[in-house]
Amino acid sequence: MYFKANEPIRVYTHHKIKTVVDGDGMIVYNIFNKKETEIRLLGIDAPEIKVSKKLKQDERELHLPGQLLIELGKMSWRFLFDLMPKETDITFITETDNEIDLFGRTLAYVIIKDGTCINEKLIEEGYAKPYTKYYCRKLETYQKLNFNAMHQKKGLYSFLHNF
Repeated sequence: MYFKANEPIRVYTHHKIKTVVDGDGMIVYNIFNKKETEIRLLGIDAPEIKVSKKLKQDERELHLPGQLLIELGKMSWRFLFDLMPKETDITFITETDNEIDLFGRTLAYVIIKDGTCINEKLIEEGYAKPYTKYYCRKLETYQKLNFNAMHQKKGLYSFLHNF
């Protein structure tokens, strides 16, 4: 993942995973002051893992049963958890004009030690799709990765064509 030098971003280092909440969210903490931050991965969306308004909306839009979406959500959560178990060192990057969602979560790109962007990895492997509710500078890249994952039937796309 690359950013131009003049792009309005903030980089937060020295954080560790406290817990993976679902397929596109986690709680991290700063290793020095222990301050916790809830992160929603910017630009991606994974299926829900419990009954919620978003699950009901997805049921209506996708014409898929909620229980199936929950099972897919659990698969995304497991994939993310395996990539980033508790205490994984991370860096996260926010876009300064788009840092917080309606629920107070920090919208961010998460990078692990080997340089992998978790947002991209989830889409590339078919466990999340691009999310357009919040603007994301990497949307075009995510759409291309999603197209490839869909056509290669990776991850959740091995079960159905859309989620």
